[in-house]
Amino acid sequence: QVQLVESGGGLVQAGGSLRLSCAASGRTFSDYAYARGWFRQAPGKEREFVAAINYSGGRTVYADSVKGRFTMSKDNSANTVYLQMDGLLPEDTAVYYCAAGLGTGPPTSRADYPYWGQGTQVTVSS
Repeated sequence: QVQLVESGGGLVQAGGSLRLSCAASGRTFSDYAYARGWFRQAPGKEREFVAAINYSGGRTVYADSVKGRFTMSKDNSANTVYLQMDGLLPEDTAVYYCAAGLGTGPPTSRADYPYWGQGTQVTVSS
């Protein structure tokens, strides 16, 4: 069993920054073996891919909508991933979810992530 807990969401003005964290735990969990992803879901919309990082932390992939503004990183020793969000826009407003999976790549599809956190709200005011 794997538990993921997000933190760091909040209300920020357009152009501002937030840093999300996602801590993983579980009896046999080791972040050295898992790819991690961030997804988001705005009201009335499908959950969409934001960013992903491979098991070693050496490769990241971003959605075009956040490329150049968001940075994902991974601390395997702490079983924690981060999403640094700069230059936030009102359209970034959503519940942000972190996920963990064993796929390589790293994977960008929701179907490749069996473990999910509860989400953290990010609201960007104009």
